[in-house]
Amino acid sequence: MSDSQRIDKWLWHARVAKTRTLAASLVTGGHVRLNSARISKASQPVKPGDVVTIALRGRILVLRIEAIGDRRGPASEAATLYCDLSPPPLPPEETPPGSRPRGGGRPTKRDRRQIVAWKDDLRAPDDGEI
Repeated sequence: MSDSQRIDKWLWHARVAKTRTLAASLVTGGHVRLNSARISKASQPVKPGDVVTIALRGRILVLRIEAIGDRRGPASEAATLYCDLSPPPLPPEETPPGSRPRGGGRPTKRDRRQIVAWKDDLRAPDDGEI
């Protein structure tokens, strides 16, 4: 096996991308950096020791290439191709389970009752006026 490989092929072998086409679109879309330099060509060669930074689904993956793969094997084999240097993911914002933003979605039963009462007030004639 050679000592270098195309970045899109390596991303596919390492199971970062599901297909090689998606791996190439990650690179051409500007979501991949190689040794802290943005790359735009999927044919960029990578070798062991290179650091690949990927912006993927709201996370930042920082992977140091340990080996070049010769096939897309199981996940256990793919994990031997890199060392994960990624920072830990940020904890999700804590929201109470019963809360929802006001004005969003379907009205609650209480909201519907308030709407009906408000409409009834609009329809009711004032005292003395017809």
